[in-house]
Formats: sequence, structure tokens, C-alpha cells
Amino acid sequence: MPKAISAKRSGGEAKTARETANNVFKFNKDFGQHILKNPLVAQGIVDKAELKPSDTVLEVGPGTGNLTVRILEQARRCVAVEMDPRMAAELAKRVQGKPEQQKRLEIVLGDVIKTDPLPHFDVCISNTPYQISSPLVFKLLACKPPPRCAVLMFQREFALRLIARPGDALYCRLSVNVQMWARVRHIMKVGRNNFRPPPQVESSVVRIEPKTPPPPVPFHEWDGMLRICFGRKNKTLGAIFRQTAVLDLCERNYKTWLAMQDGGAGASQDISMQDLLGGRAAPHGNAAGGEDDEMTDAPADEDTKERASGIKSRVQGCLDQCDMSDKRAAKCDEASFLRLLYTFNKAGIHFA
Repeated sequence: MPKAISAKRSGGEAKTARETANNVFKFNKDFGQHILKNPLVAQGIVDKAELKPSDTVLEVGPGTGNLTVRILEQARRCVAVEMDPRMAAELAKRVQGKPEQQKRLEIVLGDVIKTDPLPHFDVCISNTPYQISSPLVFKLLACKPPPRCAVLMFQREFALRLIARPGDALYCRLSVNVQMWARVRHIMKVGRNNFRPPPQVESSVVRIEPKTPPPPVPFHEWDGMLRICFGRKNKTLGAIFRQTAVLDLCERNYKTWLAMQDGGAGASQDISMQDLLGGRAAPHGNAAGGEDDEMTDAPADEDTKERASGIKSRVQGCLDQCDMSDKRAAKCDEASFLRLLYTFNKAGIHFA
């Protein structure tokens, strides 16, 4: 009789079978699901948050709960925002049979970016899905009151952009914006093999501490100017502000400002240089900003009569006054941009 042929699995097939058996379900790449599996890294992230027993922690993308269980050991309460119902169910199972942890864990099913308002929290900890990195950072900075700190995992390059300084290759609008509203420092590097499944890129953990009180700068004005300056960050600011599209934008906004002055619109969006550099608090992200006494007291008759067609010379005059016509955004620091914004606003040129 012929011998029975026994089916032997190759090493690759056996490995695939083991991984399939170990996985509760297939990870959804659309949600950027990469579970942190290294317990030492997970503990290090929670330790760097310096949690207090009275803290409420917001965790974004808790996954299967490797960070969550460590947060619950140190904090009073954890609010975990998860977009995938399967992951939320796994997290609930993780604390099953542990009544002390169950009553202190709240699982919110949904998109954290679209959740408004967020529940009150003191600290944010997140193994962040990389596609929401930038929206999450600015959502946290816009919270009122802001969190004490946020310890967040990001793609390595994004993390390096957050901490980049003028002159660095990765210095960009993101760097200036985040460092204007918060203190940022790099905590640790995390290799791709610390995740399951491994991502295509290396990761880093950063600690973000929002400034309290926040700088009294209208965010939309500030960001609008930076968008123009960093459109070509290695080009001189004089060349950037001579572009037709930029001048058209400045002209439209200038005409609007003139109309507001003629109509007695009252409070101006301009802020004083003392406020910018000295620190009187104003709401973050509020385009209304503070009132500039010099601007409101000065008569607007001459500006009203002046035709907006002279906007080019007005813009150039602002650049020359700040001695920034030959400067490049890639080399300018926050103080330089603040002076430029103040000078533009004082001349009636706005960006929001």
C-alpha cells in the first residue's frame, strides 16, 4: 500500500498561521492601527506624563489597552477615545473582572477630532494614529482650559518638525505654530519593531506643555501670515510678498479693514507690541484678539482716502520697517514673526 503523504507546512506558512491565531482580528490600516507591544516603552510613556493620583487622562486610540491599564494604575480616571468598535470591545474585555479599573475607565466611541467638546482632562497620552497627528496637536492646544501636558507618539519626522529650530532642515510652519503656543521636547525614540504590525517608519515620543496663559495673539491672523511666509520658506520675504496672489489677498483684506473703519466697526483686530512680547492674556484661537489703543485712537481719514492700489508700497514699507525684506522664513524666529505681524496689523494689513 502506498504510504500516506503527510502535509508539512513551510516555515513561512507556520509563522503566518501562528500570527493569525495570535491576532484577535485583522488590524485596520485605514485607522493607522499599530499596537505598542513593548511593555517597557509603554511604561516609559506613562511615567513621562508625571501623572498625579487626582488626574483625569485622555487617551486617544487606546487599542487593546497596553497604555490604558498602566494609566489606571496611576490616575484617578481615564477617558479612552476609540474609533474602531472592535478595539473598544477588546479594551472593555481587558478590564473585565477588575471592578476598581472598570469604574474609572470611560470608553468613548468616535473620532476624537470630531468630538466637540472633549470631556475635561488634565493630561493626554496617545499612541497617535499618524494621519491625525497635526489635527490632534492643534485640537489639544485649543482646549479651554488647556491640558497640563500631552505625551504623544508620532512618526519620527513629524516629531522632529515639532522641535525644529530656525535654520534646521525640518523647520516649518508647524514648528513655529506649535512652539508659539507650547513648550515641546523630545522624550524617546521608538523603533518600528516595538509595534504589531510594524509601521513603515520609525516613531518618537514628545512631551507638549501648553503655555499658560497662552500668547495674546489671534491665531488665525498669525497662522494666515505664516502660511504666506512658509509657502517658499527659502525665498526672501520681499520676493514672497511681491507675488500677485499675495498682494491680491492683502488688498482684499485691506479694503475690508478700510470699510470696517468707515463703518465704525469698533474694536480692531490689532494688538499692541507690549501684549505680543509682554504677556497680557487673550483667548487662544480667537481671531478678534485684543484692541490696539493706538489704532483705535488714530483717525482713519487718510487711510480711507488712500486707494488700495498702493498696497504694494504699503506691504514693502512694513517689511522694510522690520528689516525683513531680505530675510527668509527658514531663518526667522518667533519674535521676528511677531514684529512683522504687529507692523502689518498696524498698517491695516490682515491675514485672517
